[in-house]
Amino acid sequence: MMSRRKLLHLVGATAGSTAAYQAAVGLGLMGEAKAIARPDLVPVSKGSKRVVILGAGISGLTAAYELSRKGYDCTILEASHRAGGRNLTLRHGDLVDEIGNPQTCQFDPDPDLYFNAGPARIPGHHLTLLDYCKELGVELAPFINENRNAWVQDDAVFGGKPVRNREYVTDARGFIAELATKCVSGRLDASVTKDDGEQLLAFLRAFGDLSQGNRYEGSARAGLVSYDYTMPEQLKSIRAMPELLKTRLWQAVLSFGETTDQAAMMMEPVGGMDKVVQGFTAKVGHLVRKHVRVTSVMLKDKQVEILCKGPDGQQKIVADYCLNSIPMQLMAGIPNNFPPGYAHVLREIPRGKLLKVGFQVRERFWEKEQVYGGISWTTQDITQIWYPCHGIHRQKGVILGAYVFGGDASDRLERLGPAGRLEAAIRQGEKVHPDYRKYIENGVSVAWHRMNHMLGCSSEWDEENRKRYFATIQAPVGHHYMIGDQVSYHSGWQQGAMHSALYAVADIDRRVRAESVTKGVTA
Repeated sequence: MMSRRKLLHLVGATAGSTAAYQAAVGLGLMGEAKAIARPDLVPVSKGSKRVVILGAGISGLTAAYELSRKGYDCTILEASHRAGGRNLTLRHGDLVDEIGNPQTCQFDPDPDLYFNAGPARIPGHHLTLLDYCKELGVELAPFINENRNAWVQDDAVFGGKPVRNREYVTDARGFIAELATKCVSGRLDASVTKDDGEQLLAFLRAFGDLSQGNRYEGSARAGLVSYDYTMPEQLKSIRAMPELLKTRLWQAVLSFGETTDQAAMMMEPVGGMDKVVQGFTAKVGHLVRKHVRVTSVMLKDKQVEILCKGPDGQQKIVADYCLNSIPMQLMAGIPNNFPPGYAHVLREIPRGKLLKVGFQVRERFWEKEQVYGGISWTTQDITQIWYPCHGIHRQKGVILGAYVFGGDASDRLERLGPAGRLEAAIRQGEKVHPDYRKYIENGVSVAWHRMNHMLGCSSEWDEENRKRYFATIQAPVGHHYMIGDQVSYHSGWQQGAMHSALYAVADIDRRVRAESVTKGVTA
């Protein structure tokens, strides 16, 4: 009889990794992620422990929130004009502080017209972030991440014309399931029980909406030619499997909405992602000193010495602990006395180069196409177009006109400058929406690898670098800790930033408790 391992390998080979993952869950081989416990810190006498936090991003704000309410004297030094780090929501009049290309957001002064230039969605299993949202009074709404009515566009297939996501996915899964039934029928009869084989074939028929003859002959899942309910259903024509395989988008389109961090249910804060920042700053905003640039970080015996320069000139701060969320690519250039191995890591982890473009449109044209929320995909440099979930049926809206994950595409768009990026995004968007240009009123772009005090987005850890360097940079050196999503296994997500902060805060608490015990024994 076939083992469960071999059965999973076969399912994966024939029906894809998503089907294999689902089968593993069904067999009880995959567990659910657990929420990290927020540390129960022992209180300290007010002002007895001073902590300096470098950077008022999500990790710095989280650390300050937890420590300050337990008596720690916290100071947050922020080089920028604002708190939040890469949690950046742009509205009318906001500054995009890009080196060499500063921009001012020209959106209308309307609270519904905003653009989440950094994080824009919260997965349902990011329980730490969701817990803070609840605690801080951040109202949440559903976020439509995947929409089968959105579009897929690739110059290499279908004459470059966009097709509905649902049409591509349905036809692809139908042909995959048909192929899988042939493999199953040929390979499992002698090694799996008859009942098991019949159940797997039934699963594949349902997966691909196959006929009883195990053939894919089209499906209503792809949508109908007409939704005139006075007439019988008429299925759309099937697209040939060789044509479906030509586009390199198949992997993203088929499984994007089923991956761990992209699957429903997803959420967004009502009014913009920076509502999370506002929730924290309502509690610890008085601890943030803006426009203060760190010029040196020096380890001392049981302390850390920070030199910084701000509106009040040069200043020295000596703290019992330092939590440092300065991006590693920047911290590598700031004078320090870190051990060589520790300092080496700061230079070894590549920076991310994400780029986004947001457009204000005069009319919500996508709703005329029956697209309400979700994402369209293209093989062009812009990669994705997002449609806002809020403000449905209002006159105007803000659409994400490009979300580029890095690589050569980010570099190409970044080099065009603000005006050139907008033009390129419009020109490429016209292949998805032919009348795109006429609806756009103004736009703004954010190239994170050019943003002042950032010069990069999420750190790009690979498996080799994780093995070689992660434990080193996660551990404290003296009384100094690196934090941020860059020091997590979830780079690019606010949940990772929070977990890094809680990890460091818990270690500080452990050391404070141990110090208290030592003093008690000495006394």
